[in-house]
Amino acid sequence: MEQFSSFLASHPMLSAAWVGIFIAIIVTTIRIKMSPIKQLSPQEVTFTMNRDNGIVLDIRAEKDFKNSHIIDSKHISAEKLKNNDFSALEKYKDKPIIVVCAAGITASKAADQLLKAGFTKASLLKGGLNAWTGAGLPVVKK
Repeated sequence: MEQFSSFLASHPMLSAAWVGIFIAIIVTTIRIKMSPIKQLSPQEVTFTMNRDNGIVLDIRAEKDFKNSHIIDSKHISAEKLKNNDFSALEKYKDKPIIVVCAAGITASKAADQLLKAGFTKASLLKGGLNAWTGAGLPVVKK
């Protein structure tokens, strides 16, 4: 314990950085747990699609979507997403919608927009399409 104390005293900037990172991890974890938007694993997405007739909404670029996407997924353009134009999804308002991006980072903003637009069952694929393909699950390639 004495070595730990001397390390903290000798390296205040490094110690402060570690404390900051630790606090950021705790805050992020709490935010995720408290969020109404669920982060689903690839296996949970397949269960949602099969059991609850969930809809996969791909928000990647059109070119990326055409190269490969999850079977039966719908695509929404960045322009419609930016303008909150979800009119094409109105018929799916009561169904679970799983938002997919490349790595799972930008999907949270889109899922939040869906939630604010009245889509109460919005969630996202944790890790994005990278997690989906990493799990060995099928994609449509054109």
